[in-house]
Amino acid sequence: MAVEALRLTTTREGAVRFEVHARPRARESGVAGTREGALVVRLAAPPVDGAANAELVVTLASALGVAKRDVELVRGEGSRAKLVEVRGLGAEEVRARLAAAGAC
Repeated sequence: MAVEALRLTTTREGAVRFEVHARPRARESGVAGTREGALVVRLAAPPVDGAANAELVVTLASALGVAKRDVELVRGEGSRAKLVEVRGLGAEEVRARLAAAGAC
């Protein structure tokens, strides 16, 4: 699936939110495409003591070219289905950077 299938919403404050489907214990971390409107992210870290959540923030910040402080896990700390918020970029810029990172 292409990154165009990713559902992005913009908050009143201008941050961009989207759903993420996390796949912990992968061989390496990275963006793996989209599934049912959510971004699929492979994470090398195991889902223990928040390690996978921390790896998710680092992986997304790297893929989007923003600081870790600009990526926040809003919902889903104990689940594979997560809601992530990115500050400092518009929706189309997020889509373009994820496409460049290999999400398509």
